[in-house]
Amino acid sequence: MVKRVCVVGAGPSGLVAAKTLLHDAPPGSFQVTVFEAQSRVGGLWPTREDDVGGLVHPFMTTNQSKHSVQFSDLAWRDPSLEFPKAWQVGQYLERYLGEYGGADVRLGHKVVRADLQGDGSWEVQVESTGGSETNLFDYLLVATGFFGRPTWPTHIAREAGVPVIHSSQYRDIKTLLPNPHRSGHKILVVGGQMSGVEIAATIATDVSSATNSPGPKVIEEHEALSIHHIIHRPSWVFPLLTSPKPAASAPPFLPCDLPSYNLTSRPHPLKNSQGHITVDAATGLNNTYQFVLGSDQSEFSPELGIHGDQLHEQPFLAMSSWYMEFVRLGLIKIRKGKLSSFAGTVATLSPSNEEISDVAAVVLATGFDPNPSLSFLPPSVLEAIAYSPAHPNLPVALAFHGTHCPSLPTLGFVGFYRSPYWGVMEMQARFIARLWTQARTSQPPEFQQALSSDDTIARTLALRADPRVSQFPMGDYAFLMQEFARALDIPISPFGVIPIIVSDKPMNILTPARYATAKQSSSPRQKAEIEANLSATHDTAMAGIYQARFVAGAVFRSLLGEWRLERDLVSRLPSHPSGRFVGTARFLLRAGTADGQPLAPALSSAGACAGGNYSGTTAQKQVPAWGLEYLYVEDGTFTARDNPSLSFRATRRYVWRYDEARDKLSVWFTQTDDPLRADYLFHEVEFLAPSAVDPGTEAGGDGRPGPDGRAEDKTGGWQAKASHLCVEDLYDVHYEFNFRAVNLREWKLGYTVKGPKKDYTIDGVYRR
Repeated sequence: MVKRVCVVGAGPSGLVAAKTLLHDAPPGSFQVTVFEAQSRVGGLWPTREDDVGGLVHPFMTTNQSKHSVQFSDLAWRDPSLEFPKAWQVGQYLERYLGEYGGADVRLGHKVVRADLQGDGSWEVQVESTGGSETNLFDYLLVATGFFGRPTWPTHIAREAGVPVIHSSQYRDIKTLLPNPHRSGHKILVVGGQMSGVEIAATIATDVSSATNSPGPKVIEEHEALSIHHIIHRPSWVFPLLTSPKPAASAPPFLPCDLPSYNLTSRPHPLKNSQGHITVDAATGLNNTYQFVLGSDQSEFSPELGIHGDQLHEQPFLAMSSWYMEFVRLGLIKIRKGKLSSFAGTVATLSPSNEEISDVAAVVLATGFDPNPSLSFLPPSVLEAIAYSPAHPNLPVALAFHGTHCPSLPTLGFVGFYRSPYWGVMEMQARFIARLWTQARTSQPPEFQQALSSDDTIARTLALRADPRVSQFPMGDYAFLMQEFARALDIPISPFGVIPIIVSDKPMNILTPARYATAKQSSSPRQKAEIEANLSATHDTAMAGIYQARFVAGAVFRSLLGEWRLERDLVSRLPSHPSGRFVGTARFLLRAGTADGQPLAPALSSAGACAGGNYSGTTAQKQVPAWGLEYLYVEDGTFTARDNPSLSFRATRRYVWRYDEARDKLSVWFTQTDDPLRADYLFHEVEFLAPSAVDPGTEAGGDGRPGPDGRAEDKTGGWQAKASHLCVEDLYDVHYEFNFRAVNLREWKLGYTVKGPKKDYTIDGVYRR
């Protein structure tokens, strides 16, 4: 007999639940109806670039790569960014529903009540523009997600003398500061965890762009603005690109989740690293994070340093490519404490009673309240699942890693916890499907053992009062995947045919596609999608380890801010003096512009120089929407070598761009009459693969410890080159970028210039 299932929510968890029940369970087992309150699928994820009304900005970048933000049997289509934008994730979900249809998806239908009947069925009341309706279902599956509504501190008034918004409402600096005659210049960001770091960096990027972009300014007095980030304790801030070999000065880079989910780096079977964090575990985790980042973060700000007794506390993590350098630059200023009150334009922090005056706006990065996501359940059901609104991080206590309540066998959950990784959502859906299709006594032994030995409810209840609970109590992705795979008897597939060796060990990267079910593998369509996913991840890792992919992106990110520059010029012609330049170089982040013309296949660098500006409609289309670039401003003093009295101020400007889709870094001349605008291409930077520098070696040396305890570097920094023919003058350009883990510590730029009237070399060193 076909069982009727009501799925509440059409976000990732609701869609994968519906798909699993219809396509992976025995045929004819379920009839699925999905109710979604919004007018589209996707949940948090918008499906269009102009969909700005939800809790997530459509151009927000995912903090996991597409290799983790995916389901096992639907591959991302090329070309796609490694870190998709939110609207692209929404479109992926639309395609997932189109590929695996069959559910009755009712948009604009909000579930307002779900009553449990005596026989275990559910009477579900739904409201829509067409009115109210009630239907009866055999099963109820909650896939409403953890983000019910933004949390608003009760002591902060919604109406104040300046704008006060939740971080989920932020869209741009102009709408945050609509009053051109405002008196304040400080933007407060309240909240030091994930969303606080992300929104502080986003606002800083917008302020930097408003200050350094060409054309009319979007806000007045932009150069006087600063972001004051109020935090209770520091978090480790990871960029989106990290290295599996951070000790090398030429480390290979990969999307951050791929080294994190390298199963080779942990002993097996895996033990849960989250939940209760002991002092020893905290020390180990903090030391690992410091090693991966190459710093205790004190170099950016003393308030962000994590050392001493802080290493014994459970670590907090955040993701941002720009936050730390904006802190170093001073655009983001760290304030320790909690916001105790706000009145007029003055904020007061506790426990210090420090006052912050001249406030222009307040952005509350205070998280989300999951309770509205359960508002349709009756009190008896909420009691059975140990519902506690006083514990927003652990509002319910469910069995086997957040999937069900043993006393309510017709109620299931998918994705109802903080950080619901896509692979775990898929596994939870499979677990529920297995639970609902077979009686417990007829389940396979592995599944029966998983149910009988499960202690998830007891652990969850204990964690609610645990002062050493982790930031994400269910945050050990690899462990959860292992436990679900054991229960469901799903073997993990090999990670590619060709081994990828890092520090003498093969990489073994976990992705959802490595846990395909037998049914998926028997379907030609699903099998093709799984193989495409597996190949994409393996090829990405190969390119990062052996072919210098992502190095351009890592360099571009780490250039932000100010550098001390020393440059020597040696001329072989008496008409051009030799000498030394000493000064600063600033990389000022801003929104990407369409000035000039990105390098197209039909254009050479010589053509770009000779032909001038190739701006226009084509250029507009080739510049990636919402990309970022730098305005490079160099300023200092040049002193002639043979005549020290010949000394003068010298300055120059360029525009540096990173094309994420092509993984290319390029440098552009600026226009003579408007030095804020790019004119034409100077050169593209070509990073040399490790074998081109030192054949037979891995990137960044052999990884053995050197005298200072760090791995010894055999190859020096990342080498790169470029060439530029400007009329009759040939510029041969060479670079060397030396990293300490994820951050540039020093880099070198040299030119050899030869032509009818030029013959000189330039060698410059940039240091923080």
